[in-house]
Amino acid sequence: MTITRIETGQRASRIVKHNGTAYLCGQVSDAATAADQTREILTKIEDLLAKAGSDKTRILQCVIWLSDMADFAEMNAVWDAWVPEGHAPARACGEAKLARDILKVEMIVTAACD
Repeated sequence: MTITRIETGQRASRIVKHNGTAYLCGQVSDAATAADQTREILTKIEDLLAKAGSDKTRILQCVIWLSDMADFAEMNAVWDAWVPEGHAPARACGEAKLARDILKVEMIVTAACD
């Protein structure tokens, strides 16, 4: 079974494909609000899924980290408008200290791919 790495750097690949599954590295944004960060992250995820031969209807799982659970409703409002009806993935959301103070949201996606 082949492992394909896309946009590989020293520390991480942005996408790793294996056995019909695409694993995306954590996506973040420097936007000002949790809603704006979520919108930018979801746009990045769509672009990466396209590069992997997938799309948002094929997301299997999304793990979401928030720097403050007070942003949960704000993030969910953007998420709920983005996820196609009937295609909600398995999802987890928790609070964590993220890599930089400006970061409010980080999303890690696993999706089925070609």
